[in-house]
Amino acid sequence: MVVTAKAKYIRMSPRKMRYVIELIKNKTAAHALSILENTNKRAARILLKILKSSLANAKVKKIDTEKLFVSDIRADGGPIMKRMMPRSMGRADRILKRTSHISLKLTDQKTRNAENK
Repeated sequence: MVVTAKAKYIRMSPRKMRYVIELIKNKTAAHALSILENTNKRAARILLKILKSSLANAKVKKIDTEKLFVSDIRADGGPIMKRMMPRSMGRADRILKRTSHISLKLTDQKTRNAENK
């Protein structure tokens, strides 16, 4: 069984998200929860919320949450807000405020072994 959760238009760059994503990739859901709760990054709070959402989705589908693994987690780029900052001599610099789309997949042990074969 596969359980998914998504979050779109998160106001943080995907590059910053990927640092924390590497910590929980291919870990059990319980281990990933403990890692995110003890990570001192803003991205960890956002990813913790998404992981809890996918675990809640698993409970609704009546899947045992003890056997779930983080099989796929991605931070893709969303739309970029473009702002201008004034500079000297009448010039302006462009400020890019990046956003992220995050998708998380949890799979059980059987599905994980089938994908690896």
